[in-house]
Amino acid sequence: MNKGKDNKPHIGIYGRRNNGKSSLINQLAGQEISIVSPYAGTTTDPVKKSFEITGFGPVILIDTAGIDDEGEVGTLRIKKSLESIRTIDLAIIVITADIFGTYEQMIIDELHKFDVPWFIVINKTDISVPSSEFLAKLSSFNTPIIPYSTIVNSDTNLLIDTIKKSIPESSWKQQSLLGGLISYGDTVLLITPIDIEAPEGRMILPQVQAIRDILDNDCIAIVLKEREVDGFLKKSGIKPALAITDSQIFLKADASIPKDIPLTGFSVLLARYKGDFQSYLKGTPKIATLKDNDKILILESCSHHVSCDDIGRVKIPRWLSNFTGKKLNFEVVSGLNNIPGSITDYALVIQCGGCVLTRKQVLNRLKPAIEAGIPITNYGMCIAWLQGIYERAISPFNTDSSKADYL
Repeated sequence: MNKGKDNKPHIGIYGRRNNGKSSLINQLAGQEISIVSPYAGTTTDPVKKSFEITGFGPVILIDTAGIDDEGEVGTLRIKKSLESIRTIDLAIIVITADIFGTYEQMIIDELHKFDVPWFIVINKTDISVPSSEFLAKLSSFNTPIIPYSTIVNSDTNLLIDTIKKSIPESSWKQQSLLGGLISYGDTVLLITPIDIEAPEGRMILPQVQAIRDILDNDCIAIVLKEREVDGFLKKSGIKPALAITDSQIFLKADASIPKDIPLTGFSVLLARYKGDFQSYLKGTPKIATLKDNDKILILESCSHHVSCDDIGRVKIPRWLSNFTGKKLNFEVVSGLNNIPGSITDYALVIQCGGCVLTRKQVLNRLKPAIEAGIPITNYGMCIAWLQGIYERAISPFNTDSSKADYL
């Protein structure tokens, strides 16, 4: 499956100022991505750059500010560096000489919190070779340790091989969006409305991903707008193995697609593909228990122009308020920005499909809510519940929703 701009494995580079993090990234990428300077603290904010690893695929390298930065601004830079950990799939900790202390342990503690694998690069070995005692101390971490020098152009093959072996398979291996739902030769009907939110001359990413996945599964994709569904089914005589619709027109699709044809939504597919599907199944029915003055957190993954019919900021809040009959308060957070206040302030968290995020980023985004026992759902599953076709929308996944903790 083609990956979006940021929908690739993310590798974060961490360490103290002037340890050669930027030089390491530049050498890996074979070009000057990050500014290199003999002065400590040159890198201020995390810098991203896409990089192709031969025989592996594209990744995104993230250069971060020194973990030992100083002063009030330095503290903010450290905070940003640590926050980037929740967005990555692998970390490289760059150290020099025999220096390893509280700063490095702070990074490791944060990596463990988000279950991020990591390894160590001992840089500047052309200046100082690590002692055997120091290497023995590092060996207790049971992680790869690579002596290196960006100055004398150490062989990057070992470094790249370690990246390949260390990065989790779930972060890079191309999974099937429709795996288990369709079989060779099946016809899949994609209902794709062209409305005010549709990009000019293009399709939205989940629709493109679905088309590619259908083709990868050696199946047939039929793409049409909602007003063409009835005529197509009557004239063609084709019975699709599965119909997938934009969540916003679930009701129209439900009325048009015969009950013996499985129906779900693009966002529901993404809920299974990228999110914590079991937690979504448990959390979605909690919509029925919302009370007056409850706070709802809506998590968007991408930044976009907000239209008068915006799904996350306008439609879902309106539909939720009308469905519950309650006075609800809504907070919208875009991208991977920090959640304001405490997660326990919210009665429900609604995540978008996350088409531009990695699975790790979606899971880490939801982790605080899940750990705090806050119900979570996603756009498609929420809309299906509000429009009364939740059971039909999740039935293609052979999910016994009766096992979910409804109340």
